[in-house]
Amino acid sequence: MAAGVPITLQTLAVALTGMVLGPGRGAAAVGLYLVAGLAGLPVFSGFSSGPGVLAGPSAGYLLSFPLAALVAGLLVRALLPRIRRARFAVLFAAGLCTSFLVIHPLGIAGMMLNAKLSFPAALAADAAFWPGDVLKNLAAAAVAVSVFAAFPRMAPGSRPRRKAARRS
Repeated sequence: MAAGVPITLQTLAVALTGMVLGPGRGAAAVGLYLVAGLAGLPVFSGFSSGPGVLAGPSAGYLLSFPLAALVAGLLVRALLPRIRRARFAVLFAAGLCTSFLVIHPLGIAGMMLNAKLSFPAALAADAAFWPGDVLKNLAAAAVAVSVFAAFPRMAPGSRPRRKAARRS
């Protein structure tokens, strides 16, 4: 735990959701998770819930999740159809970019606001999560590659199968 922020697998799920479901559905699914937790379902770390979590040091991370799923989905949608051979690398890069461009900056802002940390202190606290995020994005990319291999029509850029015309 860094500055009161627990280490969880939430960021893996957020990245994977955006990668597999795409930007709109991914952001909606993660947004529903966030709304459910804020409404009182104990889905956050330590079985916490309710609007009070927004007063804690992890608020910035939690609020970043729908945007992160959206960005991960947009990156995958933009890059994956153009690059066929390095799917794993594209998915990993999309997840890692999303982590460092969306989740971490908002998490740092949340720690500065709610934990009253200076920027250097919040950055140092956030740095504790970087190695784990690299590993979680490697895992998310591996799972997404497997999902797209098992269900090729889910992959961005795949061509949907046309329905056969019915003959009477």
